[in-house]
Amino acid sequence: MTDVFDTRRCELGEGPLWHPERKQLYWFDITGKRLLTQNADGPQEWHFPGCVSAAGWIDRDTLMIASETSLFRFNLETGTKREIAPLEADNQNTRSNDGRADPFGGFWIGTMGKSGQAGAGAIYRYYRGELRLLYPNITCPNAMCFPAHGRFAHFADSGTRKVMRVSLDADGWPKGEPELFLDLTPTGPEPDGAVIDSTGLMWLAQWGAARICAYAPDGTLQQTISFDAPHTSCPAFGGEGLTTLFCTTALEGMDGVARAAYPRAGMTFTAPNIARGQPENRVIL
Repeated sequence: MTDVFDTRRCELGEGPLWHPERKQLYWFDITGKRLLTQNADGPQEWHFPGCVSAAGWIDRDTLMIASETSLFRFNLETGTKREIAPLEADNQNTRSNDGRADPFGGFWIGTMGKSGQAGAGAIYRYYRGELRLLYPNITCPNAMCFPAHGRFAHFADSGTRKVMRVSLDADGWPKGEPELFLDLTPTGPEPDGAVIDSTGLMWLAQWGAARICAYAPDGTLQQTISFDAPHTSCPAFGGEGLTTLFCTTALEGMDGVARAAYPRAGMTFTAPNIARGQPENRVIL
């Protein structure tokens, strides 16, 4: 059974992160240029001058946040920020999109054209002071996630409707060529954000399909969770025992009729007792 976790409607909800030390969910409204959370006092949010899309946790009070021009440290107590590395800062046509910390302390982050221009983006990895380009000519990077053992990484270019898998070396860098993990072209939905639970299942949001689907390591479909919003964008596990599945959604691409038909679109949802997640990896600077 699903329910609404937060009623604030996001134009492009994305990047949910359960902070394991603060026991708190953080997520983004990318084009709304804000970071959102809920604490003991109720809803809280921070606004930024540009698009922000994804985060990893550095310590209890500090996040690494990806924006349209940089990766930066953000202090949750003081609201201060400090740049870690520029991210396509000289390209005004792109912004960051999906991203997630890996089991080695690195951080994968994708960029894309602000108008969805074909091949305008890329996928990068930040690791111990180095930001390295991994895959160029990406249109819409998504589905970056990692099993706990860290032997491989997943990612997608959403428009291809294919999720890829690539082996990783001892420091978490890709080795060899990516191989096909999941092909959604027969059914049509676009893969969006994804996370892997403690048993190895991938929980994949499917844009336009109002659902998150769970896939086994061999790519077979295991379970489907439906939500009252067409554009499900990204899952995260959190709550007590990491047994609550959170899901961000988006209003983007919906006209006035569709927005009226789905009054919960853009809100953030929960599905309790679905599975047990793994703790979010920490970013090591």
